[in-house]
Amino acid sequence: MTARNISRFWEWGRKIICVGRNYADHAKELKNAIPTEPILFLKPPSAYVREGSSILVPRYSNNLHHEVELGVVIGKGGTAIPESAAMEHVAGYALCLDMTARDIQDVCKSKGLPWTRAKAFNTSCPVKRLHLPDDFLIPYLISYISEFITLEEGDLILTGTPKGVSAVQEHDQLQAGIQDVVTMSFRVDRQEK
Repeated sequence: MTARNISRFWEWGRKIICVGRNYADHAKELKNAIPTEPILFLKPPSAYVREGSSILVPRYSNNLHHEVELGVVIGKGGTAIPESAAMEHVAGYALCLDMTARDIQDVCKSKGLPWTRAKAFNTSCPVKRLHLPDDFLIPYLISYISEFITLEEGDLILTGTPKGVSAVQEHDQLQAGIQDVVTMSFRVDRQEK
């Protein structure tokens, strides 16, 4: 088996596991209840997009939002990982955007449906790799997720967004970053029919 380059996890990683409403201020700004346990949803690998490529607004959405998030890149797989060992499974971090078709998400939520159409479309997960020393609540999230989803090398966990999401428009140039650490930039275009 050929060793995989973890710094290019987006080329071969199999899962993007996202944590919703992990920050109380973000839940409040969207008038959502603060959850008592993590809310998880998935994005497919086709959601990845790298700098130099465009974020595509889905044809079926007219209200696309960005959410800046810290991504945790898994370097060693496992199931039922205890919090005390969770950081042994982290290969690094990534600056990510969780793009959301907010109009579609609102419809899904009102009907009690999953958020897949709103969150898992192509180009809905712009990424840029980085390294950070802080652990945040990462051990807890890894332990919690691995209780029912086997984590594999190259998987990405989006840890949630803080307060401050907003709509983006076709032809916008999005810039996101962690102050004095890393930035990334993407153009927003409409998906062709």
